[in-house]
Amino acid sequence: MDIVFIARDALASSIVGTLLAAVEAKEEGLDVGVIFTQEALAAATGGSFIWPRELSGPEMRYPLADRGKALGLPLMGRSESRQLDAKGLIARARDKGVTLYACPWWSALLGIGEQGPVGFKTVDRKGALTLLREAKQVIGTL
Repeated sequence: MDIVFIARDALASSIVGTLLAAVEAKEEGLDVGVIFTQEALAAATGGSFIWPRELSGPEMRYPLADRGKALGLPLMGRSESRQLDAKGLIARARDKGVTLYACPWWSALLGIGEQGPVGFKTVDRKGALTLLREAKQVIGTL
């Protein structure tokens, strides 16, 4: 794998940035994966992604949504509740060929089980270490 991104927090802004970079790298012909761990894994498996305070007010959220829509990004809500859809972007990244992984250590801690989240590839601990060791570049921390 060329690049492995690690997504660990449940901030929508972090997930959006990570997945946009992952999709762009994939479109450039690179083999790309994203390992979801900690809060990001919990949010992707039934929780929710939240926007940081500096990006959550309407003066920021509406323009982000409008610019995101112009870029073809998924939105949730309409009118005054519109915002970028972090979970929709996870699906978009997967559809574009980015491989999504569930961190085996945090899957065990969260009680997610061996199946993992829908659309995610599961790897055991040894497989995760191999993935990290063999990647040309790892961006992020577990």
